[in-house]
Amino acid sequence: MPPLNLGNQQPKTPLDAEHAWRATAERAADTVLFFDFDGTLAPVGDDPTAVQPAPKVLAALEALAPLVRRIAIVSARPVEFLRDHLGGLGGIDLYGLYGLEHSHSGGETVTEPAALPWVPTMAELAEQARAELPPGALVEFKRLSVALHWRTAPQLGNLVQEWGRARAERLGLRCQAGRMVLELKPPVDRDKGMVIGEIVRDAGGAWYFGDDVSDIKAFAALRARAAADPRFVGVCVAVANPETGLEVADAADLTLDSPAALATFLTDALPHLT
Repeated sequence: MPPLNLGNQQPKTPLDAEHAWRATAERAADTVLFFDFDGTLAPVGDDPTAVQPAPKVLAALEALAPLVRRIAIVSARPVEFLRDHLGGLGGIDLYGLYGLEHSHSGGETVTEPAALPWVPTMAELAEQARAELPPGALVEFKRLSVALHWRTAPQLGNLVQEWGRARAERLGLRCQAGRMVLELKPPVDRDKGMVIGEIVRDAGGAWYFGDDVSDIKAFAALRARAAADPRFVGVCVAVANPETGLEVADAADLTLDSPAALATFLTDALPHLT
């Protein structure tokens, strides 16, 4: 039986998870597992600095790591935040700030050189946002980007987005919409799709687990790789949620309903890969 080319399927095509894991097992040593962090490995919370991975998810990643080629976290969070919140989990590649930072298997954090000149701009922008936005808006400074949250004050959503988009246009920044957040970042060509596309060029398979609109670019990268190579096994998994509606779920092959469900899903996959 020829290997599956799951990533080349159209969204909404029924996909059996057990079948997908069996196909992955045939090339596990050449497969990369990608994960977003917020909303995927960890529940989204009111305070973005206080979130923690769902129970049992780190144990599942630790068990999977020696069975596959690589595990990579690709997130809007800085690398240092990811490192701190993975509980010392080793052998995991970290791509922070949509790929503007990366660290391989616990090594040093490398920053995209083109982004470094924008650090002072981002620091000044964060100060302006804290001074000008009303109480209830949360400003998260990430050195190379600024995230404007309105989760605890939904009524401020339109105001915060208008303020952020006006500042982005004035400063020449790019905007990334998310779950009750607008992120302003440098005009540097790095996003999740680019990161995934580069890593899977010579991989035999990959899974991507994500929950937000920025993850759709990662799904598209897997589908492009599958379209170019019929031997490639690619699977897109959405951790569905009401805030992104059906947009992310419709772009995926499989859906899960929470980070806790993801932990169970990964644990249940282990027998197929060992």
